[in-house]
Amino acid sequence: MSTERNKIIAPSLLSADFLNLGRDVEMLNNSEAEWLHLDVMDGRFVPNISFGLPIVSAVRRATEKVLDVHLMIEHPEQYIEAFAKAGADILTMHYEAVTHLHRAMQQARDAGMKAGVVLNPHTPVELLTDILPYLDMVLLMSVNPGFGGQKFIPRIVDKTKRLRAMIDEGGYDVMIEVDGGVNAETAPILFKAGADALVAGSYVFGAENPQSAIRTLLK
Repeated sequence: MSTERNKIIAPSLLSADFLNLGRDVEMLNNSEAEWLHLDVMDGRFVPNISFGLPIVSAVRRATEKVLDVHLMIEHPEQYIEAFAKAGADILTMHYEAVTHLHRAMQQARDAGMKAGVVLNPHTPVELLTDILPYLDMVLLMSVNPGFGGQKFIPRIVDKTKRLRAMIDEGGYDVMIEVDGGVNAETAPILFKAGADALVAGSYVFGAENPQSAIRTLLK
C-alpha cells in the first residue's frame, strides 16, 4: 500500500544560492518538484539563523508551487497569521516548541493553511496519538534540525513505518514528510516505509543538474 503512494519532493531553499534565489526558484518551477521547502530558524530553538517572512513573501511571488514552511523557532504560534499572509500553504511547527499544540494547529487551519507537527529525531511518534486527527501532516526530522548536509539517522526508517501504521489504523488523512539526509540511497527506503514527501537540500542544490537529481529521487 505504501509503495503506491504519491511521491513528492520538496527541495529545501536553505541550500539554494541566496544571491541568485530567483534563478533557483525558477529552476525549481521547471522541475518535477511539487513543493518548495522553506526552513525558518531563529537562532534560539536551533543553533542557526536562516531567513524569515520577507523571503517567504518573495518566493511566493515567484512560484505557484506549494510553499512548505517549517518553523524552527520558539513560540511559533505567535507568527501563524503572519506566515499565512506571506503565502505559506503548509505550516509545520515543532512538537518540542509548542505548549498548546491543538490550538496552534487549529489556528493554522483557520488561517487557510495545512497544519503540521514536526518531531525531532529523539521524539517518539507515539506522542502524537491524540493530535493526529487534527493534523494534515507530520514532518519527521531524520537529522538534528538547524543545519543542512547532516548524516541521515537510520532509525527514522522504523519511526516512519510506525507513524504510517498509526495513521492507517486510525483512518486519518495525514501525510508524512521526512527531512534530512535525503539522497538517492535513502529516498526509496523512506518512500517504501510510508513517507509521502521528502525534503532534499544538499543533494538537489549540490548536484550538477538539480532537476535531474530531483527526478532521481522520484524513481
